[in-house]
Amino acid sequence: EVQLQASGGGLVQTGGSLRLSCATSGFTFDDYAIGWIRQAPGKEREGVSYINNGDGSTYYADSVKGRFTISSDNAKNTVYLQMNSLKPEDTAVYYCAAAPEYQWRELPITEYPSRGQGTLVTVSS
Repeated sequence: EVQLQASGGGLVQTGGSLRLSCATSGFTFDDYAIGWIRQAPGKEREGVSYINNGDGSTYYADSVKGRFTISSDNAKNTVYLQMNSLKPEDTAVYYCAAAPEYQWRELPITEYPSRGQGTLVTVSS
């Protein structure tokens, strides 16, 4: 069973940084892409970033490009999202999601089939 657990959210001031972690289990880490999705109050879910653990390729939404960095630790089966220069519009619940090799290229991050509980990020102005 694919399990994902996001952590690391919190309250930070504008311009601050946070690092989110996504601990995973129940699948072969290198065979999956792991993505981050966020949902702000009253807004649709947004695919923020993904990393394909097979080849290390990454993607960032324009809204976070240059500020967020995704990385993975294969030894710990954990994916991280380093968020710098945070803005109030980054306030949202952040979820990590997973898709296997044969699916992730065909799906937007918001439709990855496995998703964990979210972690709240609040950026104060």
